[in-house]
Parts: sequence; structure tokens; C-alpha cells
Amino acid sequence: MTVESTAARTPRRSAGSKAGTTGTKRTRTTAKKDAGTEPQLVQLLTPEGKRVKNAEYDKYVAGITPEELRGLYRDMVLTRRFDAEATSLQRQGELGLWASLLGQEAAQIGSGRATREDDYVFPTYREHGVAWCRGVDPANLLGMFRGVNNGGWDPNSNNFQLYTIVIGSQTLHATGYAMGVAKDGADSAVIAYFGDGASSQGDVAESFTFSAVYNAPVVFFCQNNQWAISEPTEKQSRVPIYQRAQGFGFPGVRVDGNDVLGVLAVTRWALERARNGEGPTLVEAFTYRMGAHTTSDDPTRYRGDEERQAWEAKDPILRLRRYLEASNHADDGFFAELEAESEALGKRVREAVRAMPDPDHFAIFENAYADGHALVDEERAQFAAYQASFADEGGN
Repeated sequence: MTVESTAARTPRRSAGSKAGTTGTKRTRTTAKKDAGTEPQLVQLLTPEGKRVKNAEYDKYVAGITPEELRGLYRDMVLTRRFDAEATSLQRQGELGLWASLLGQEAAQIGSGRATREDDYVFPTYREHGVAWCRGVDPANLLGMFRGVNNGGWDPNSNNFQLYTIVIGSQTLHATGYAMGVAKDGADSAVIAYFGDGASSQGDVAESFTFSAVYNAPVVFFCQNNQWAISEPTEKQSRVPIYQRAQGFGFPGVRVDGNDVLGVLAVTRWALERARNGEGPTLVEAFTYRMGAHTTSDDPTRYRGDEERQAWEAKDPILRLRRYLEASNHADDGFFAELEAESEALGKRVREAVRAMPDPDHFAIFENAYADGHALVDEERAQFAAYQASFADEGGN
């Protein structure tokens, strides 16, 4: 597959031009606009809860019913409640760490609900809302963060891979899996989640290359929450993230990541392309991480309150509630019942975490090799002797 080099199409600066001059700035700005690099944002629901038309993407949510809209709202509310409970559990010493999704509920629920049962999902470590959509019990997400297991669920039962802590590596896994799907002749699709920080990783660039060359049925879903821990997006990329796809030979689109309808529509479009054999797509969900990167992070050290307050006005849950109320699709009874359900979920998760049994000390040796290994057997025996030494000391 041949992709025309972007550099080959970009005029070089003349030898007489000087960096930093007014003329140079004008030239760069004009070239940028002429190249069509101004960010374009797909939005179907405004922060005020107003439905706006979009000729290209409206058809992907045209048949959505009031019941389905309430379902999207319920998904976001319950996901946020679970996330808040997990954060509290970490602060109480019940979890070692937690990566909050606060503010990113629409990006995750909208994209998660766009998938089919036979699609396969490769998450990072923050896709709690997508896990909810795939039917993973929220309590099962917490075992790894409590240190009692290495995942907590069977990936093949929900076509939802285990959380990936290594930044960006899941995009390679997704691409390889998608290439296998294509060879099998299946019409399912694969979706890989990653953040704006991971977009700077070499693994992601390799994934883009292989997926484009092999026309793999994969959607790369980047949740641009504006911060890679303490590094802002503008220090990671000279162009909007979605425009990077152009250099690899496949389309990219930026959607309002706080607009659950917009995300649902764009992801449905991208997954449909993949299933139809049209290859990969990069979706950039433009959203915001309202909380800390993880519970070990202090965001007040690198960003101001004004920024958070500006994004609070774009809250994904509040905007859908405004739309539901304005359209008479939900009443006070619905919201009251949901509030009770969310509290019940928080209580169930809290009790489940505290009841988790300690892991079997020898389980780590069971899955190192499929058929066993002499060195592992030796290490197991050494560890058993070490454990037994404590029992001996207690008896003395």
C-alpha cells in the first residue's frame, strides 16, 4: 500500500524567511488552514441539551427510542456511581490504586453501546464504562486493583480483553486480532481504546501502519482527556490527534466526547466501515478527565480550577438529562428510581470488594507455561519451603 508523504506535499520555507517573523507566522497559519487542518467536531447534543442536526451522522441514531435514551443515561449514572465507590475504597485502603473515568462517561458508554456482541474490545485500564456495556460485573474490575488476581474475568466470555497497564500495547493486540478476523472472513469488528498520551507511543504508530496495510477491521478509539498525567495534549502533538490517521492512509474523525449521542453515532459508523471491509478508522473523543490520572496523582499541581469548571459545564450526564427532561422522555420517578439503584450498586460493590478472598500464593506458578517447566517446578518448591518456614517459626 502506498501512502503519499505529507512532507512531500508541504512547501519548504524559503531560504530568505526568518523564523519568528510576522510574515512567517502568517504563512504558516495560511498553510495550516489551506491544508484543512482546522479541527472539526461532530456534535449531536449540545452542553445545554439541545439536539442539533448532522447530515452525515444523524442516520446512525435516527431510530433511537426514548427507552434507549434512558438506558444510555442509566449506564452513565451507574458507571459514575461505581467509579466514585472505587475511588472511596482506594482512599480507605481497600484498593491499591484506582484510575477514575469521571467526566468520560459519554465517550465510554456511547462507544460501548455501539459495539455488537461478536465484536471484540481491547481496553486500557480506565474503560470501566465500556466494561459495563460488555456485561462485565463491576466488582470483577476491582480484583486487580486490590491485588487478589491478575484480571478478574474471562475475556472470551464477553469479548472484552483484560485491562492493559502497559501504555499503548493493546493497540497492537487489537490489530493482530483484527487481522485474524479478516483472514477468518468474519464480519465482526475490533475496537481498541487508548488515551492521548498513548498516541505518542511507537506501539500505536505500528498499529496504524499494520492495520492500514492489511486493511484490518479495527477502530482505534482515542479518549483525548486533555492530559497524559501532567502533560497537556498540545505538548504531545502538533496537529489534532484525529488528523494523524491521514498520514497512515485511513480516515479520522473528532467527536464531542461528552456527547453520548454523537459518540454512539460516530462509533457505529466506524464499526460499520470495519465490518464492511473498509479498514481501520481513528476516532478521537474530545473529552476531559475531571479527576486525577489515578489516585496516586495530584492534578492541582499542573492544572487550574478554571479549566475544570469550564468542562463541568459540558458534563455528559447533565446534558443528556436536560435533553430527556426537555423532550419529556423521563420523569421524576425515573430519576428517583435510578438514584436508589445507584446507591444499591455502590453498596454491592463495597461489600463484594471487602469479601474478596486472598489469592492462592501458589497460583502465580500455574499459568507460566501451558505444559509445565522444570525451572518453574523448582521455583515453586523453593517458595513452598519459604512459606513453610513461617509455620515452623510460629510453632516454636
